[in-house]
Amino acid sequence: MAKTKNGNGDLSFERKLWQAADKLRNNMDAAEYKHVVLGLIFLKYISDAFRELYDKLSRTKGADPEDADEYKAENIFHVPKKARWDHLQKNAKQPTIGKLIDDAMDEIEKGNAILKGVLPKNYARPALDKQRLGELIDLVGTIGLGDKENRSKDILGRVYEYFLGQFADAEGKKGGQFYTARCIVKLLVEMLEPYKGRVFDPCCGSGGMFVQSEKFVEARGGRIGDIAVYGQESNQTTWRLCKMNLAIRGIDANIAWNNEGSFLNDAHKDLKADFVIANPPFNDSDWKGEMLREDSRWKYGTPPVGNANYAWIQHFIHHLSPTGTAGFVMANGSMSSNTSGEGEIRKNIVEADIVDCVIALPSQLFYNTMIPVCLWFVARDKKNHKFRDRRGQILFIDARNMGSMIDRRHRDLTDDDIAKIAGAYHAWRGETPSSSKGKGKKYSDTPGFSKAATLDEVRKHGHILTPGRYVGTEVQEEDGEIFDEKMKRLTSDLAGQFKKSHELESEIKKNLEGIGYEV
Repeated sequence: MAKTKNGNGDLSFERKLWQAADKLRNNMDAAEYKHVVLGLIFLKYISDAFRELYDKLSRTKGADPEDADEYKAENIFHVPKKARWDHLQKNAKQPTIGKLIDDAMDEIEKGNAILKGVLPKNYARPALDKQRLGELIDLVGTIGLGDKENRSKDILGRVYEYFLGQFADAEGKKGGQFYTARCIVKLLVEMLEPYKGRVFDPCCGSGGMFVQSEKFVEARGGRIGDIAVYGQESNQTTWRLCKMNLAIRGIDANIAWNNEGSFLNDAHKDLKADFVIANPPFNDSDWKGEMLREDSRWKYGTPPVGNANYAWIQHFIHHLSPTGTAGFVMANGSMSSNTSGEGEIRKNIVEADIVDCVIALPSQLFYNTMIPVCLWFVARDKKNHKFRDRRGQILFIDARNMGSMIDRRHRDLTDDDIAKIAGAYHAWRGETPSSSKGKGKKYSDTPGFSKAATLDEVRKHGHILTPGRYVGTEVQEEDGEIFDEKMKRLTSDLAGQFKKSHELESEIKKNLEGIGYEV
């Protein structure tokens, strides 16, 4: 998560807030503290939105500010009296504050079915320092989150997203289970362009893919209701985070949870999505593959028990509609592995001509792994679904040298990086002109960056999909002179010097012989 600064050169308010909240953590583990903080931020948001409408209804003749239906009509959560922020803040210094918050969460769930079983309700536990909890309430109370002005600025989104990223960082490897770096989510969404239709993520974490999809639609003049959101998550704690993350943004989503997960218990078995967008666990060896040897999803080959990468890839393809597209993150090994039958599965997928684009990403983009990863894009219909006929071609993009380090351990793709990558894909697909970069432009290969390869070229490389094999070497310029041209000039200069040197040596030899020396 970028550590931004505001116009005055100071730390961003999100970072200031994080630093203050983190000081109150004391000795609590980040994984546990995450739910304490994010639960309070959620409570403050819905209370702010409620209070604004409450005050408006109080001034409206004939309106009842305590009528829950008035709030539902405005897509705002009704907050019972004992759950409102002003009541909690008045009692923040009381030793009973933990129980008051638990009761508040209970009351909100009872009145809002969408939140049933979602909100954290363990603030009264003895291990949670009540003085620190009171100070945290005071701190969160300083932020305006849910009133109309701050909703329009998406203050909540900024705080929530920043905190999710910071908790992922603090938790290290485990943090990656619920959080995908924003720049990767944004790149996937910019590439796929999920304007309208069914969007599905079968390993949805805290819901970042959905939030970015909704932002994308709204930013381009669409409506939130234009897309239907489906997801599944096997970790119940992460599922709760996802439900809260979506609820605070008014996103109505069908997010399923079960312990078995998407492979053993596919909660959306009959769903055919227009867009699949996902970041599954990398190289998962504990996916219970031995129980699924004859599964109908393995159309291109049975994935190895010891690695779920090709199980995920085929799961995504299985859930695509006849014209659907998928974009997902994969470990780099998926592009070239030939072990345990993975090479044969990849060959079958390539020969089915549904691989649309493969992107090699730089390392250090993730909070849970330092290894570099790649993006796959799969299209069920490459013939002419909104775009040009791309049959028999795959676009390869090598973005390994892109991005900027935001601290010693993490890299971030800039908006310009994302625009360049997505623009190449849009141009290659032959998209019609619009406000997005790359659309309406004619595609051409860029050495060292992108290459539209034919299936025959991919066959010659044994169906390996590593972009570096296809894009070639970047043409460099030095002082305005193209590298290749400079090398030709230097070679010519050296040859000329060698010739002169050889002629001089012959002349010296001749002169020496003339005065009686044998050479």
